[in-house]
Order: sequence, then structure tokens, then C-alpha cells
Amino acid sequence: MAVRIPETAVRLRELMHCGQFVQSHALSFFHLSAPDLLLGMDSDPARRNVLGLLEDHPELVRDGIALRKFGQQVIEGLAKERIHPSWTVPGGVNAPLDPAVRDRILKELPGAQAVARRTLQFFKGVLDQFAEEISTFGNAPTMYAGMVDATGGLQLYDGQLRFTDADGNIVLDQMRATDYQTVIGEAALPFSYLKAPYYKPVGYPEGIYRVGPLARLNVADRCGTPEADQELSEYRQRHGRVVASSFHYHYARLIEATYALERIGALLGDALILDTRVRAHAGVNSLEGVGMAEAPRGVLIHHYKVDESGAIRWANLIIATGHNNLAINRSIEQVSKHFIDGKHLKEGMLNRVSAVVRAYDPCLSCSTHAAGQAALHIQLLAPDGTVLDELKNQ
Repeated sequence: MAVRIPETAVRLRELMHCGQFVQSHALSFFHLSAPDLLLGMDSDPARRNVLGLLEDHPELVRDGIALRKFGQQVIEGLAKERIHPSWTVPGGVNAPLDPAVRDRILKELPGAQAVARRTLQFFKGVLDQFAEEISTFGNAPTMYAGMVDATGGLQLYDGQLRFTDADGNIVLDQMRATDYQTVIGEAALPFSYLKAPYYKPVGYPEGIYRVGPLARLNVADRCGTPEADQELSEYRQRHGRVVASSFHYHYARLIEATYALERIGALLGDALILDTRVRAHAGVNSLEGVGMAEAPRGVLIHHYKVDESGAIRWANLIIATGHNNLAINRSIEQVSKHFIDGKHLKEGMLNRVSAVVRAYDPCLSCSTHAAGQAALHIQLLAPDGTVLDELKNQ
């Protein structure tokens, strides 16, 4: 459409985006990873889930449900839908913000922020129990990529891409979405439907980089909100300016949730948020468009070509799990070599392999177009190819 959307629509889109970050990060931390962190990596798999947590740590589970509910209600209040809302439309959004919805979100915001604070305090208190996992969960040096604003601050909705090397040096800054093909290559892998993006100037596979919460905090100079910046400062004091261990995706996720909650408050406190001019109308003014934003899991790039009537004729998507493909594979290899004893497949060892994947919070069904639950078949092979042990889930 090649139009500039109204300023209020920009704010409303970011507001819903922050709600999405809150609910997604809460789901990842509380429902998918907290069972490992609270019940133990080697605990009974029948109890190592949210129901087991409910028995042993009911207050934490209630906090997790409340935080995710808050994020979902932000989305629902704006869009009248919680899942795949159609409120965000070409040119802006299809309806202004109801003042009653704004007031309700502001009323509930302090409770959500209290949950985020308690959760950060809890997580920082258990970190020392996972020294072995921290040292082996995908801590090999890589590049990092994340969106920043013009001053280098964290930007989730509308920024440009920054790449840094493993030491934190900026190698490319303010890359526009339209330039992604000159910077990002996509290698085809013989064992996966998911391609492997890499940083072109370095080449494949050396140009491996990571995206998502860990990468965003590594590339950004600051978050830009008071509480999140305070937590970011402590995070860096604990683990360094560049945090390499993928175990700390969890930590970074909680800091980002804090940031998103603060941004929700700031956006709702702006009088312009209630303006009723929320959509620009136009037809097909360009036959090609590229968009870029930060999904909770990392950088999302959409590239479309259309015909004169606007029908899509070609598309390319690089989603966060695609960007992280090489890093996830290498992390699995590192954890497997460290924890699997070479003789038998023990559940706790395999759970750590799963746990390092969960740290990235991958959207594998989106990235590989898988339907349903794939059958899992794991084999442990001797150097001569003999099967020493195997597990099947079919």
C-alpha cells in the first residue's frame, strides 16, 4: 500500500504487540520451562508438568496463569479476539481503543507487574542450582541479531536490525527490512524442511547467529524503561555484557516481560492512544513489500510480491526459529555430548536435550509446516553404527 499509518495506530499496534510478548513469555517460562526449574531436570516425567507444579508450587502456577491472562486480555480488549486477531489491518487497525478498556488494563497492570517482579526474584534465586546446565546449554560463541531504535535501544515493534559478533562488537547497524537478502543467506539442509539462515558476509556455516530475548539484550544498549533497565544492569553484572549461554533465554525473557509491561503503561498514559483516526486507506501502490518485527521468539521477516489486484504471487518468510536453526542444532549436539553417557538413553539426560530446545521457545510447526505431533525416534549409535539403545514415541 506504501502509506504511512496514523500515529495512534502505531501506538495501538505496539500496545497489542506488548500484550503478545507478555502472554507468550509467560507461557514459555511458567508452563514449558518452570517444571524443569522447580521440579528438577531428573524428576518424574509424569509429574514434570504444570499439574505437578500445581501440587508443589501452587502460588507460582497462579502467578503464571495471571500473567498470561493479563497479556491475553490486553489483546482481547483491543481486538475482541485472543487468537490471530483480525483487528490489525492494512493501513492501521480497524477500530479505536475504547476508554473503558484502557482504564481496565491500567487497573490490572500493577498486579501483572508484581507477578513479573516476584518471578524474577524467584529465578535469580535458583540460578546457582543450574551451573552445569548454564555452562553447557548452547554457550558456544555466535553472532547475535535484534532490532533496535535509532539510538540503539531495545525495539520490539518498529526498528532496524543490528548484528553483533560474539564479543558484542557491532558489525552491522540499522539494517532496513528491504536489505535483508543482501545480508542474510538461507542454506538448505538435507535433513530438515527448515532452512538455515546465516550472516552472508561471514558465510555458511560460520555466519551462525542467534535471535530472540537473549540476542535482543545482547545487541541493545538499553531497554529504555526504568525497571527493565535496572534488571538488565543486574543481568549484565552477573553474566557479562554478552551473555552466551542459551539457558539464559529464560532470564532475558523475564526482563523483556518487565519491559513490555512498562511499555503498556507508557502507551496507555499517552492521550493520543484514544484518538479515533486509526487507519489509512489506499489501494495497491507497490507490487512488492518487506516487513520486519520482533516476535517473542526473535526477528520475523515477511517478504511479499503481489499482482495489480493485490493477490500474493510470491512470498518468503524468515521466522525466529529459522534464524535460530543452526544454533539450536549445535546446542542439541553440545548438550547430548555432555549429558548422554554413551551407553544408555536415560530420561533425565534426554530431558536436558529437550530443555535446551525449549530455552529457544521454538515454533517448529510454523517453521517446518508439520501437522500434528511428529513421531519421535531416538537412537544411540556406537562408532561402528551398532544401535546401543533407542526410544520411540509413535
